[in-house]
Amino acid sequence: MAVEIVYRSSRDPEQLFMDKAEADRHDKMLELAETLGDVLQQAVPELSEKLAEEVSIYMAQNREVFAKAFKSSPEALASLMSGDSAA
Repeated sequence: MAVEIVYRSSRDPEQLFMDKAEADRHDKMLELAETLGDVLQQAVPELSEKLAEEVSIYMAQNREVFAKAFKSSPEALASLMSGDSAA
């Protein structure tokens, strides 16, 4: 019988990973998404919790593209509209 080591995300316990670094990246992405969601709901009080969560997870998953766009390259967002990202 083989023994397999798996890593569980502390923020998403149902998600399992074969690599600790991958589990850590997932946790950090979820932490960023949670903070983004809080900021979005504070900025737009009418925004539902579910929609804020969906938007913040999308932004966190694509943070490199958004970071590039915010650093004066708004054309970077075109890659999200053409489906070139991890949406």
